[in-house]
Amino acid sequence: MEPQSPFRLDQEVALITGGGTGIGLAIARCFVASGARVVIVGRRENVLAEACRSLGPAAAYRVHDVCRFDQNDTLARSISEQVGPPSILVNNAGTHFKKPAVATSVEEFKALMDTHVFAAHSLCRAVLPGMLSAGKGSILFIASMVSYIGMPQVIAYTAAKSAYVGMVRALAADYSPQGVRVNAIAPGWIQTPLLERALAGDEPRKARILSRTPMNRFGEPIDVGWAAVYLCSPAARFVTGSILPVDGGASTGF
Repeated sequence: MEPQSPFRLDQEVALITGGGTGIGLAIARCFVASGARVVIVGRRENVLAEACRSLGPAAAYRVHDVCRFDQNDTLARSISEQVGPPSILVNNAGTHFKKPAVATSVEEFKALMDTHVFAAHSLCRAVLPGMLSAGKGSILFIASMVSYIGMPQVIAYTAAKSAYVGMVRALAADYSPQGVRVNAIAPGWIQTPLLERALAGDEPRKARILSRTPMNRFGEPIDVGWAAVYLCSPAARFVTGSILPVDGGASTGF
C-alpha cells in the first residue's frame, strides 16, 4: 500500500552514526518526525542519552566506536534483535583535520580514512545482508563540498570525502538491482558549533564564505535533515548513485 505521503518513513529503522550532535542529530530529528525509529551511535554516552531524551520514545542509542571494525557486525545484530533490522544506514560519523599536505603524516591521514572510509565500508557490510534479504534499503553517506572542489589544508579530509563519491556509485551499481538505494548529501557551510568555533573572531573569513555562497547565508542542520528524509523515502524511489549538494549553491557559483 502506498504511504499517505511519499516523504514518510513509517516502519523504517535508521542507524545514524555520529547521531548525537550537529547534522547527525538533525537527521535523527527529521527521521523521527517522518515516522522512523532511529538508533543513534557515538562514543559519548552522556551526549547520546541527552539526544535521545530530546528525540522521544522512537529513539534509542548505542555507545560504539565505528573504527572498531570487528564490532560493527555485533552492533548491527544488536539493533536488529532489540529494535529491528536497520533499513536505513546514515554514514555520518567523522572528524575534521586541518593541516597542510606536506605536514600531514601517514598516521594522521590513515586515522581520518579509518573514521570516514573504512568505518563506512564496514558498516555497509554489516547492514547490507539484512537489506538484501528484505529486498529494500537505503544507505546514505554525508559527503562534503570538498567532494567537488579543492580547499587548502584539508588533504586527508578531502581524500576521505571524495572517496565517498566513488563508494556511493559503486555500491549503487552493485546493490540497486536488489532494491538497496545508495546516495549521498554534500553539505556546504552549515551553522553548527564546529563552524561557529572555526569562524569565531574571523569576520573576513565569514564574509568570504558568504560572498561565495549564492544564497548569501549559512545553512542549518535541519536543511540536511530534510534532504536526508527525501533521499531515504519513497519519494526518491528512482534515485540512486546520486550526490545531492545542500550548500546554498556554494559548489556551483560565486
